[in-house]
Amino acid sequence: MNFTEQKIKGVYLIEQKPFLDERGFFARQFCKKELKEKGLDFNICQCNLSGNIRKGTLRGLHYQKNPYPEIKIVSCLQGSVYDVVVDVRPGSPTYLQHISIELSAKSGKMLYIPPLCAHGFQTLEDDTLVYYQLGEFFYPEFYSGLRYNDPKLNINWPIQNPIMNERDKNYALL
Repeated sequence: MNFTEQKIKGVYLIEQKPFLDERGFFARQFCKKELKEKGLDFNICQCNLSGNIRKGTLRGLHYQKNPYPEIKIVSCLQGSVYDVVVDVRPGSPTYLQHISIELSAKSGKMLYIPPLCAHGFQTLEDDTLVYYQLGEFFYPEFYSGLRYNDPKLNINWPIQNPIMNERDKNYALL
């Protein structure tokens, strides 16, 4: 696996090194040893799937507050997404800055998202499947989010008029 740190400290793009042959490929999805060698101590507590029927579906921007912040590794198993991470760590030099990257089943790229970074994605194809590995259990009382179209974040989502639930549409502005 190759790890490339992004402009937000602690966010890594992870690229698999697939073994290819006439049958297809084999690639490592998770390796605790390789993560630890990069200084990323990650214990999987929960794994989630997000099935998305229509192109333009937007989920996020979500995070879990202290004392139960989540670490996530996110990958796209089918289709493709425009994936966004926002730094919500008070005192961070990149506070409220974001990164965006396309994740797809074809590329096999994944994102490692550290604690107290909000995450969201917009599907770029119908029938898209996103897989989350989480380093903390879900605690609804500590769950929070940012408004996807908050002017202070200035995120340029690729598809206008996204398909969303009411909660995500109506998070408070910063």
